[in-house]
Amino acid sequence: MNSFETAAKELLSRRKAGTKAPCLDESIRPTSNDEALAIQGEMAKLHKVKGWKCLLPPAEGKIVVAPIFDVQQDTNTIELYADNGVARVEPEIGFVLARPLGPNSSGYTDTEIIDAIGSTHMALELIQSRYADDSDKEFADSLADCMVNQGMFVGPEVDKATAIELSTVQLSVTQKGGTQVLYGKHPNPRAIDGLVWLINYMTKRGVSFEAGEVIITGSFKGVLDMAFDVETTIAYQDLAEYTVTFKALV
Repeated sequence: MNSFETAAKELLSRRKAGTKAPCLDESIRPTSNDEALAIQGEMAKLHKVKGWKCLLPPAEGKIVVAPIFDVQQDTNTIELYADNGVARVEPEIGFVLARPLGPNSSGYTDTEIIDAIGSTHMALELIQSRYADDSDKEFADSLADCMVNQGMFVGPEVDKATAIELSTVQLSVTQKGGTQVLYGKHPNPRAIDGLVWLINYMTKRGVSFEAGEVIITGSFKGVLDMAFDVETTIAYQDLAEYTVTFKALV
């Protein structure tokens, strides 16, 4: 077993309730983006990849890319691990691939990538911090651990052309009879931008994207802390809304 595989198994084992661990042992701890991506690749060999998260690179030497192993859809109940006692989620757009995009050293055009998208949806990234607050984690540590992702919920379909260009949206979140109205702004100029970058960055590295995989590209309002066991309605103004209940995994 190589160090990347050992690290992958250790990080996967931490995906359970209440786990807040130190950084990996120095013998298997990643020290670069390439090593972190190698650990992600070993994780993908152990668990089927059902989706991806991404964002345009936020700074020199930093990339936001991670496989997602749990995607929930067609359900009114979202199951996730509590993080500090709450359900932590990020409101996003999910792009569902209708056909595969294989390794391509030359990259894909925007048109080729957009044509491969079958549908677009409201979505939630499910968040879980697995490093202890007092750990000395660095960017490569978080990248190897899939950037605090524990899964994704895929909600109702929205218009594809609108979703591609979406940059701002008014959000409303209703829980326990109270409604928060929030101004949502995507971290990139368009919701599609991170996906185009992701496909080209990863396929040039030999990674394949499969039909049915769902790609999220950044939160419109950062992390929202939600209560468990109460009906919750989330709406994107003029697009769609849904009602779910968050259930804590144990």
